[in-house]
Amino acid sequence: MLSPPLYRRAIPAEAIVSQWCAADGWVLRRFDWPAEGSPRGRILFQPGRGDIFEKYLETLAYWHGQGWSVTAFDWRGQGGSGRCSPDLHVGHVDDFALYIDDFEQFWRVWSAEAAGPRVAIGHSMGGHLVLRAITEGAISPDAAVLVAPMLGLNSPIGAGPGEWGARLFGRVGDPARRAWRGNEIPATTETRQALLTHDNDRYEDEIYWQKAQPDLLLGPPSWRWLGEAFASTRRMQADPRLAGVRVPVLMLVADHDKLVSARAALRVAAKLPDVRVVRYGVECAHEILREVDPVRDHALGEIDAFLSARLAGGK
Repeated sequence: MLSPPLYRRAIPAEAIVSQWCAADGWVLRRFDWPAEGSPRGRILFQPGRGDIFEKYLETLAYWHGQGWSVTAFDWRGQGGSGRCSPDLHVGHVDDFALYIDDFEQFWRVWSAEAAGPRVAIGHSMGGHLVLRAITEGAISPDAAVLVAPMLGLNSPIGAGPGEWGARLFGRVGDPARRAWRGNEIPATTETRQALLTHDNDRYEDEIYWQKAQPDLLLGPPSWRWLGEAFASTRRMQADPRLAGVRVPVLMLVADHDKLVSARAALRVAAKLPDVRVVRYGVECAHEILREVDPVRDHALGEIDAFLSARLAGGK
C-alpha cells in the first residue's frame, strides 16, 4: 500500500477548503493542500460526475507526500458548488461549455498563484473535460493524466440512439429532471459498488462522506446532462485538433469499464501525438485510483514514472 488511510475520512489540518467565484457569480468549492518547502510542482485534480474531492483524499495525500501541491474543485452543479436543477439530487448542466468556462477561468487564476510545473489530472468526466479544455486551448498544463476518461459512454442501445433518446426526453419534459432513478446506469443488475471498485473499504469511504456531509450527495444525471455528455464525447472523438495536442498525456484505461467506453478512449488516444496508454483488465472497475491495492498502486506508480520522465525537476 503506497499511502496510509490516514486522510481517507478526515480533511488534513494543513489543507484549505474555500470558495472560488466564477465570472458569472457562480460559487465553486475549492480544495488546496500546499506542499512544504520547495514543491515538485502543482497538481490540479478534477474528479468525475457526481464526485467530491473527499473521495480522493487518500490519493491526494499520496501526491502531497511525494512533494506536490494539490488542488481540486467541485464542478458546477455538484458537490459543494451548488445545484443547477431544482431537484438537489440531480446532476444537471445546460451545456458542457459551462464546465470549460469555469475550468479556463480557474486555471488562469490557479496558474498565476505559484511557479513550477503544472499538471492536470482528471478522472472520468474530469478526464474528458481536461482533454477537451486542452484541445480547445482553455488550459495549458505541462503534462496531463486521464484516468478512466469519459471519452464515450457505455449505453445499452449505443451512443447514437442514446444521444437521440436523451435529446428527445429532454424536449418532451423538463430537461433538468432525472434521467433514471437507481444505479449509476440504468438497466443493470450489478450493484453500484461493482461498477466502481472491487475494494470494499474504499467504497465505504464514499458512503462515510455521504453520511457525514449529505448536502454534497448527488444522484443520477438529468436528461440534458446526458444529451450533453453524448454530444461532447462524440465531438471529442472526431475533433481534428487532437492531432495538434502537444501536451504529453498518460491515459489509464479500464478495459472492462461499464460506465465509460474503453474503446472510445483508445480511439481518441490513437489520435494524440504524445500519449502513453496503460490498460487494466477484469481486476479493475471504473475508479482506478480507488481500486484494490495492486491496481491502485500500479496506477500511482505509472503516474509517478510518467511525471518524472516528462517534467523538469521530477524525482
